[in-house]
Amino acid sequence: MGFTPLAGTRAPVRVWTDPYAIEPQAAKQLRNIGALPWVQGVAVMPDVHFGKGATVGSVIAMRQAVSPAAVGVDIGCGMSAVRTSLTAADLPDDLAGLRSAIEATIPVGFVQRQDPVDPRRVRGLEQAGWDDFWRRFAGLDRRVAQLETRARRQLGTLGGGNHFIEVCLEQGGADEGRVWLMLHSGSRNIGKELAERHIGVARKLPHNVDLPDRDLAVFLAGTPEMDAYRRDLWWAQEYARRNRAVMLAVLRGVVREHFPQVGYDEPISCHHNYVSEERYDGVDVLVTRKGAIAAGRGALGIIPGSMGTGSYIVRGRGNPDAYCSASHGAGRRMSRAQAKRTFSTEDLAAQTAGVECRKDAGVVDEIPGAYKDITEVMAQQEDLVEVVAHLKQVVCVKG
Repeated sequence: MGFTPLAGTRAPVRVWTDPYAIEPQAAKQLRNIGALPWVQGVAVMPDVHFGKGATVGSVIAMRQAVSPAAVGVDIGCGMSAVRTSLTAADLPDDLAGLRSAIEATIPVGFVQRQDPVDPRRVRGLEQAGWDDFWRRFAGLDRRVAQLETRARRQLGTLGGGNHFIEVCLEQGGADEGRVWLMLHSGSRNIGKELAERHIGVARKLPHNVDLPDRDLAVFLAGTPEMDAYRRDLWWAQEYARRNRAVMLAVLRGVVREHFPQVGYDEPISCHHNYVSEERYDGVDVLVTRKGAIAAGRGALGIIPGSMGTGSYIVRGRGNPDAYCSASHGAGRRMSRAQAKRTFSTEDLAAQTAGVECRKDAGVVDEIPGAYKDITEVMAQQEDLVEVVAHLKQVVCVKG
């Protein structure tokens, strides 16, 4: 499809969807971002929608500056997936038992683990760097020091909202019916606490007084505030990655208990709320991807749809116009409140037919109808990624 420039911005804002289809609040945010003096450029993904400060589905390249709101409060939120040796023929007709086993083993929603994860006791989990990782907690913002116990107990837990664990079947091709495991989660409460504290600090800095939106407040390179944010940011991104690694290892164990013959390929993992140091057109920039994944040439990524529509494993094309990025999912087309007003549990049951999942009022806000059409989103970014595998969920666990 290629991009369309968004008119009336100082820095180039390139849009991978119809600019006129972007909700007015999100379009205003994009113009506010494009007006910031530190911004080199913005790439807008086809799943774009309104967010706090910066739009979800935006990739922002800044020179010598970073906006914590352009990362998001769930620092390091992202996806992990692994292909198994199982096929649809190996699965029972009734998948309720498998779903129950996953929910009984991996805490979801606000539930924490009573005993923190011991990496040495989790089969298939990386063992390196855990002691150093936790030692670095002492160097984080002093206002989160009391949260270490909670952070340890939340490691390897799913959370709620749009986070999920799925068992999927590959659609079409030589591997039709191959079983995949997939999950979506982030840095849990500790990432949110760190993000909100730093956003609060940034809003009070003198150079942010005259911004069009104070939630876009930035830290500047070479300042103590930037150093402190990047220290905490890197730790939270690593926490999110390790959180997903723990859950995926535990999930593999649950499946192995049901199917002892199972084998696994190498996992795929990607952040979609994070910061990266990159270089474009000879300029070093800090790239924030809020609701977007890295899609460098040849890099594998994961783009999920909603809980009833399926997902995609993709390979990046390395398009520099998009700062080598792609969408992080389908993207919401209505707020959670609007979804609850619009849809019923009967609608949810109909739209998730064939999927073993919750179908109660507690997840109506996650109904497929509240999200954009993932097939249209994929069609709009054919110059950003190529599809490796199309997956359809048969089990979906939500908090």
